[in-house]
Amino acid sequence: MSETIHIQDQKFQLHPLGGLLWVERSMLLISDVHLGKVSHFRKFGAAVPRKAIHKNYVLLDKIVSDFQPFQICFLGDLFHSSLNKEWELFENWVGKTPAEIILVAGNHDIIDPEKYAQLKIEIFPELIIDGFLLTHHPEEREDLFTFCGHIHPAVKLHGSGRQKLRLPCFFRSKNQLILPAFGEFTGTYTMEPSKHDEVYAIVEDTVVKV
Repeated sequence: MSETIHIQDQKFQLHPLGGLLWVERSMLLISDVHLGKVSHFRKFGAAVPRKAIHKNYVLLDKIVSDFQPFQICFLGDLFHSSLNKEWELFENWVGKTPAEIILVAGNHDIIDPEKYAQLKIEIFPELIIDGFLLTHHPEEREDLFTFCGHIHPAVKLHGSGRQKLRLPCFFRSKNQLILPAFGEFTGTYTMEPSKHDEVYAIVEDTVVKV
């Protein structure tokens, strides 16, 4: 179940897979998919199941099906490293996805831009749209509200009996919202929210404000 929030008179739907839909623009924002990471680690001998390669594409299909956006904007680290065999899977996914796709480059996005151009994917260092800054690294800029990723935010919850649970989350401060990592094979960074921050944890198939 998604959670709806409002920022600057615009509506955003937070999806439990980790992306969000900017409703008025029909734009799906997704960060830190890290495609190719499984293949990269397998190449160097890590015992990662081959079936994990396909999981990200299943999740991408799911969120696109749920929101049916006009445009998909990846907020950096779409691919984890250099070109590998997973690029062909990505080409196939792009070919069957009806939405326009754009990429805001992150620090891991080192694949030749010409490869993206062949798929009609335009790359930007950042985007400013209607008072919103779309970028990869967290950055608070005057008169703009930022959507970004990079950190892979998570929150630690404490229960009775010394129980602790760490969950990926959307992390909102006054002028910024950090998206969780979309990719399955990624780590997380535990955030320490202040009383002014808002945290939307992902609990199985639900987004919950905590």
